[in-house]
Amino acid sequence: MTERNVALKRAPKSGAAAGVLSGLFPGMGQIYNGQYAKGILFVVVFIGLITMQPHRGQPFQALLLAAFYVFQIVEAVQATREVNRQILIENGEAAPAAVPVAGAPAAPAAPAAPAKSGSIFWGVVLMALGALFLLANFEIIDFDRIFQFWPVLVIVVGLKMIADYFSRKSA
Repeated sequence: MTERNVALKRAPKSGAAAGVLSGLFPGMGQIYNGQYAKGILFVVVFIGLITMQPHRGQPFQALLLAAFYVFQIVEAVQATREVNRQILIENGEAAPAAVPVAGAPAAPAAPAAPAKSGSIFWGVVLMALGALFLLANFEIIDFDRIFQFWPVLVIVVGLKMIADYFSRKSA
């Protein structure tokens, strides 16, 4: 009996490494993926968002910074999949149609029914936050007073989650 060593091929780039690098410092995951211009752009945007942070005032810039931070981590992981797909195609190890792309729908055999888009809850929440920020810009409301009631937002989100649970259970 002969023994065969089979080496499993690993992807050239690690999505986890790209995500961790982006978490340590924004833009580093993109640079790891070989997307140097995008990585440098993300570093510049991150530094710009940090310098825009006021010492006091409305929290919009802080929310924008947090959203960008999370976005660039997710983008680095997803870009790694595309970079790996391109590398495998260039090396002739995979056909373009054989490697699935994250987020790309599979070709259905029959026409599928349109997917439900979900509730309008988050749209209403965003509109309410926008109205709140607008009223604060015109000094109609005071943020110090509004921030005393921030736990109400947690209660509303919890009630929505409970309502979603019961609506799925009854359906």
